Amino acid sequence: MTWMLVMQSWLPCSLTYEPLADTIDSTGDIYKCDNGAVAFKSDAPLEVIRAKSGKLRGAIDPKQQTFAWTVEVRSFEGFNSPLQREHFNENYMESKKYPKASFTGKLLDAVDFEKDGTYSVRAKGKLLIHGEEQERIIKSQMNISGNSIRVQSSFTVPLSDHNITIPKIVYQKIAEEIAVTVDAELKRN
Repeated sequence: MTWMLVMQSWLPCSLTYEPLADTIDSTGDIYKCDNGAVAFKSDAPLEVIRAKSGKLRGAIDPKQQTFAWTVEVRSFEGFNSPLQREHFNENYMESKKYPKASFTGKLLDAVDFEKDGTYSVRAKGKLLIHGEEQERIIKSQMNISGNSIRVQSSFTVPLSDHNITIPKIVYQKIAEEIAVTVDAELKRN
């Protein structure tokens, strides 16, 4: 339920949204994405819940080695029922109060954006979900090919890190750690 966050994790956009303004220096070549995929899976003893969004937005500034990702929490679809999606937005993520999840920061491993290839990188930044910010280092694969970058990542998000509580009545149906995957293609502007 929480990488919506990745929802906060790595995808670029039109450089007009909040996380990017403070993180990305828009004077040089920027790689952007408006339609990255972010998915999550809650694998609890009594139920598996899956949801995804194709609206992950982000940007990478190769000169500064910085990035910013954001996703609208309400853009997640899937779930096991419409009622489950409603509870996700209203009771757990409180998406009216906390409409976006984001991940902004800096690449820890130097990447030559002018050289095609696949790079394993660590991204260090602030993961913001449900109004709670946590510093994280998230490993990712970056495949650079010409004017595009494909970013893929898998990581877990503990609900307790972001002040998301599970009522005892559904404790066996919602996992305490959520598995998140990101797959996005960024294009140079």
